[in-house]
Amino acid sequence: MGEWEMDDVPLPALFEQARNIHSMASESLVDQEALRKGCRMLQKCDEMIGKLGLFSANETKEDISTTNLKYLLVPYFLAELTEKVTQDDRIQVLKISQNRLKEFISFCEALELVPEEELDSQVQHGPDNFASRRAKKIARFRRQKAAESKLQEIKERKERRGRSTRAAALSAPIEAGEEDSLDDDGEEEREAWLTTISLALCKAFDLLEMLKKEEEMLSAVKEQQLQEGDEEIVRVVLDERTKKAETWHRNAVIQAQFSKPAQPITCATFAQDVIEGRAKASQAHEHKHRPLLFGPASLVGGKLTSERERMAAQVFQPGHRLPTMSIEEAGLCEMEMMNRWQERNAKFFEEANSSWHKDPRQPAADDDDEAAEEKASAWDDWKDDHPRGAGNKKLTPCG
Repeated sequence: MGEWEMDDVPLPALFEQARNIHSMASESLVDQEALRKGCRMLQKCDEMIGKLGLFSANETKEDISTTNLKYLLVPYFLAELTEKVTQDDRIQVLKISQNRLKEFISFCEALELVPEEELDSQVQHGPDNFASRRAKKIARFRRQKAAESKLQEIKERKERRGRSTRAAALSAPIEAGEEDSLDDDGEEEREAWLTTISLALCKAFDLLEMLKKEEEMLSAVKEQQLQEGDEEIVRVVLDERTKKAETWHRNAVIQAQFSKPAQPITCATFAQDVIEGRAKASQAHEHKHRPLLFGPASLVGGKLTSERERMAAQVFQPGHRLPTMSIEEAGLCEMEMMNRWQERNAKFFEEANSSWHKDPRQPAADDDDEAAEEKASAWDDWKDDHPRGAGNKKLTPCG
């Protein structure tokens, strides 16, 4: 799977493929090419998790959703696969794997997932004798066996529930409202992932101690060869230091890029679409998403299939009116209304300032003035021909 093909795969599917490769690698059933492919897939998962911001430093394990708990195992899986990769520079491989393990342990410690026994052993500064190391290993081994037994119990419980469900489905039809009882228990799934993380912590502490011892042995061999005056070993050590400095600068650049992203994802709906594979993190988004709807999936889809969902539709409703559009869509509507208003006003101004309005010659008005003048002149002529009091001779004294 190439880099461009990984960009098209959503985070859950990519994690499941990498997890399958890790499971097969634990049983030595994969080759070196599959190991490198799994490392690339886990690195892509780590990059997507950092870009989506699924975890925060101020969160606790109760704040993390059950769906995102499994992504805490990405650094641990990457450390185990990296340790199995065959490379000429074995010390460099050991250092990369140790850094991934320390990252996994430190984040679990921030989430209060590390047992108190391990924290006490790290805080104590007393003599690290054989008895204390033996007691610590025994306690860790017991926790590991308890986690494995718990995971096996959860697996058997799921299998029994699945067999009983299939038998019940064959014997009698499922009544309305009983299909919810056949769903997987969310608490059981959360318990399974937390137990898996606890088991991974036990293995991570053991693997970290083993890698430290192997690095010390290889470093001692290199130092011995260096003291013997082997010029080739000197050149290898210098190349290793140069490569280490380049790797440190490259990682610093990558961390700076993720700490201050150029275009962060600010839309929660778009981030959920990226997680579930409906969108890509690299593509641009215009926030054209529908508002969140409340209620079960069948209620949101408009189909009520059971009495339980009908009751939920009547009870679980928001106490306020739901928006019909997003803020971005409302802004676009207002901009469109303003543009239409400006166009209408511009049209009115253009008509008001047109040529017919400014033309001083107005034929209709001139005709009216000439008719009024003619009427006034005729009235004056009539008054001249008929002076005041003419024709009223009976009212005179001599009449």
